Amino acid sequence: MTRRVAVIGGGSSGLASIKTCLDEGLQPVCFESSDDIGGLWKFKVRLGLSLTREVHSESEGFECVFLGLLLQENPEADRASIYQSVIINTSKEVMCFSDFPIPAHYPNYMHNSLIVDYFRMFADRFQLTRHIRFNTKVLQVKQRSDFSRSGQWDVETENKDGEKEKHIFDAVMICIGHHCHPNLPLHDFPGIDSFTGKFFHSRDYKTADEWRHKKAVVIGIGNSGGDIAVELSRVTKQVYLSTRRGAWILNRVSDNGLPRDMLNTRMAIFMRHVLPFGLSCGAAERKVSRRFDHSLYNLKPAHRMFSQHPTVNDELPNRILSGTVQVKPNIRRFQGSSVEFDDGSVVEDVDLVVFATGYRFSFPFLASHVVSVSENKASLYKYVFPPELDRPTLAIIGLVQPLGAIMPISEMQARWATRVFKGCIKLPSAASMLEDVQCKQETMAKRYVSSQRHTIQVDYISYMDEIAELVGVRPSLPRLLLTDPRLGLNLMFGPCTPYQYRLRGPGKWAGARQAIFTQWERVARPMQTRPCHDPKPERSLKWLLVVAAAAVGLAGYVNRNGLPALLQDPTALLDKIKVYLPAQ
Repeated sequence: MTRRVAVIGGGSSGLASIKTCLDEGLQPVCFESSDDIGGLWKFKVRLGLSLTREVHSESEGFECVFLGLLLQENPEADRASIYQSVIINTSKEVMCFSDFPIPAHYPNYMHNSLIVDYFRMFADRFQLTRHIRFNTKVLQVKQRSDFSRSGQWDVETENKDGEKEKHIFDAVMICIGHHCHPNLPLHDFPGIDSFTGKFFHSRDYKTADEWRHKKAVVIGIGNSGGDIAVELSRVTKQVYLSTRRGAWILNRVSDNGLPRDMLNTRMAIFMRHVLPFGLSCGAAERKVSRRFDHSLYNLKPAHRMFSQHPTVNDELPNRILSGTVQVKPNIRRFQGSSVEFDDGSVVEDVDLVVFATGYRFSFPFLASHVVSVSENKASLYKYVFPPELDRPTLAIIGLVQPLGAIMPISEMQARWATRVFKGCIKLPSAASMLEDVQCKQETMAKRYVSSQRHTIQVDYISYMDEIAELVGVRPSLPRLLLTDPRLGLNLMFGPCTPYQYRLRGPGKWAGARQAIFTQWERVARPMQTRPCHDPKPERSLKWLLVVAAAAVGLAGYVNRNGLPALLQDPTALLDKIKVYLPAQ
C-alpha cells in the first residue's frame, strides 16, 4: 500500500518535498495555511490610499498635498513575510531546483515576484498543486499509540471555516522554515516603552513611502537590516544604522561583473579547508576591503570573515558615502523621541525604529519531547531527523541557514528523507546520531560568534555533498576526470550548481550534463538586451615604422664596411629594400 506523507507548508521546501515524494512513489498531502504557494517569497499586495501634506515655504504659505497608492501586506500570524522590494541574494543558477533550470531570460538576481513565478512553473510542470490543501492550518502532530511498530502520526487540521479534521499519515515532513516568529528583544533596550515614535520588527516593514522626510533608526546589520536602511535612506531625512558587532559586506556583483556565488567552486572550498583558518579569512577580508575600507566606514567587525553569516548589500557603501546612512554603535537607551547610543551620541526627533533582529523558530504543533527547541537550537541529525524517535518517519526540511541557496538544500534533504521513509536508506543508531549532533554544535561554536542566527549555519557545498553522499548522488570527481574530463573540470573549477547532483544515482536526470555546460549561457542571456559590437582596431603605422627602422639598422650593420659610400649615396640601399616590399 502506498505510504501517505503529510507535508506541512507550501513554500519552496514544501514544493520540493511534494515532488520528491512523487518521485519516490509516495502519496503526499500538503497543508498550506495561506491561499497560495510561495511561503516566504509570496508578497500579498493590498492597495491603500496615502495622503501626504508637505509645506514647501511657510513664508509664502505654499504647500502640496500628495495622493498616492501604497503597496502593503498584512502578514498572517506565524507566517513568514517580506517587504515589497526584496530581491534575492543568491543567483538563479545556484538557487534553482536541480532538474528544473530557471528560464534563461530571467535576471540572475530575481525580484520576489519572479521567484514566485518560478515556483508556479515548477508546480505546474510536475503537477504539484493538486496535492496541496490551501487555507488549512495544522493544529497538532502526534505519534499514534502504536508508533514504535507503525511509525504513524495523527495530524489534526483546521480549514478557513473553522472545521477540524483528523488524519493518519505514515510520515511527516515539516517545511515551515525559520522566519515565522520575529525576535523582538525589547528588554535589551531601556526606555523603549517611553519612545514616542513608532517601532516594529523588520517582518512588518513593507515600503518606505510613509516615512518620507522622517528620521529612522534601523537596529541590526544583517541582510534585512542593510536592505531596509538603504531603502529608507532614499526618502527619509536621515537613517541611522545601529550595529553591535559590525559586519563584512559582500557584493552580489563580483569579479568581471559575474554573480558572486557563481565563483564559489569546489576548488575554492578545498583550498579554504587546506589553508589555516586565519589565512583564508585574511585573503577574503582583503578582497572585500579593496572595494571599500570597512574601518573607514565604521563597519569592520572584531570577528573574522568566516565567523559570521556575511551581509550581502551592493548599495550600503554608497549610502554611507553620500551621508544618507550613518553607522552607529548599539543603543544605550530611549527617552521620548531621542535615542542615545553607546558612544554617548544622541539623536533627537526619531520617528521610526526598525528592529532587524532576526527570528526564532519553533514547532507549536509538535510535542516538546519529539523536537525540543531552546535558544534557536534543535537536536536534529544532519539538521533533519530527530535522533531519538523509535521510527525515522519525521523530517524537518529547510531548517538551515546556508552560506548559499536554501532551495537546493531543501530539495536534497527531501530526497534523503523520502528514501529513509521507504526503507532504502537506514539511519545510524541513536547514539551515533547524537554524537554527530554534538560534534556539529561544537564545531559551530568554535567557528562562529555566539548568536541565535548561527545555530543552524551550514556551508552550501560541504553540506550538499554530505547529504548527497548519504543519498548516493554525490558526483565522483576522480571518476569523472578520467571518463569525462570536460565535465570533471567543470565540476572542480566551475560553480557548484544543483545539476551536479542529478548526474548519477536515484533521481538521475538526463539533462543534467547539458545544463552544466550551458549554465554560463543562462547567466549571460538576461544582460544581452542590445547589440554590442566591439570597435574594430584602427590600423597603426607604429609597427611598420619599428620594422623599417630595424631593417635599416640591420642593413647598416651588414654593410658597415661600405657605410661611408652608403651615406654618400643612400638610394642604393633603398633600391635593395624595395625588392622585398609588396608591389603597389
